[in-house]
Amino acid sequence: MAAAASNVENSTVMPGLEKELTFTRVFQAPRSLVFKVWTEPEHLAQWWGPHHFTNVVRKFDPHPGGAIHVDMRGPDGTVFPMGGEFREVVEPERLVFTTTAILDAEGNPQLENLNTVTLTEQDGKTTLTLHVKVIKATANTAFALSGMETGWSQSLERLTSLVSQKRGTGGLMRDPVTTALEDQTIVGSRIFDAPRELVFQMFTDPKHIVKWWGPRGFTDTVYAMDVRPGGAWRHVMRGPDGVEYINQSEYVEVVKPERLVFKHLSAPGHVTTITFEDRSGKTQVTMRMLFDSNEARDKVIETVGAVEGLKQTLNRLAEHMASM
Repeated sequence: MAAAASNVENSTVMPGLEKELTFTRVFQAPRSLVFKVWTEPEHLAQWWGPHHFTNVVRKFDPHPGGAIHVDMRGPDGTVFPMGGEFREVVEPERLVFTTTAILDAEGNPQLENLNTVTLTEQDGKTTLTLHVKVIKATANTAFALSGMETGWSQSLERLTSLVSQKRGTGGLMRDPVTTALEDQTIVGSRIFDAPRELVFQMFTDPKHIVKWWGPRGFTDTVYAMDVRPGGAWRHVMRGPDGVEYINQSEYVEVVKPERLVFKHLSAPGHVTTITFEDRSGKTQVTMRMLFDSNEARDKVIETVGAVEGLKQTLNRLAEHMASM
């Protein structure tokens, strides 16, 4: 990664909203690990934002001029889009980047910060210093500025926890579930330490699927599961808040143990394709949820956290199989 000189910002901060913060944290880990957990999107998604926030990282390109776009989803379901741009990247020593938030009716950001991260290492430990300076703030950003210190403190707590977890595994362990966004599609994939005939059964046997289908905290009741082309799958998912979600689907393709395709007839409508690939005795499962449009896909991401839900579902399947 190359470095570029940081631009001098022209302040457009409304009087009374000026703010600068500095945070320091010491990690029991080499700075190369801390740098990677900060700059690799799959890791950033796990710690960015205050406690109980989840993230969809749409763009996070750590090189000078690289774009940032993260959709932060609060515990009440509200989505807070965050943009920005990298100004300097010196691996593994320094990051300078802007972050923007709070869009007006025309989509223009009303709040912008300049963030500088420095990493120094001594005796296997890493000291991280984060300096945050508000470089743009309008009258309607006061509420966000009042919570900025708490938000960053909680983000750094989550970062510390994640770095400790990764270091405890003996190195940088990627999340076992990989997720991605393609045109109109949400994709999730995970490798299971089991033959594909067994993994295929987990998706087609009601007594198994009720043990793991859905995000954490959900339960499932299956009323019909006729796994053949034209066959119906009817089930009700109950969230941790007691809300019930009626699901009705129709199988389109069933190729045992290679492929399942079903059409989700209940809203939001989509087609799910599940493939089962042999990986030297293990099985790679890939799920693709195809929606009618990018807008329809983005709506389920923003309203129900579909990306995180898919990840949690595949992780629950792994836990169920491990308990058998």
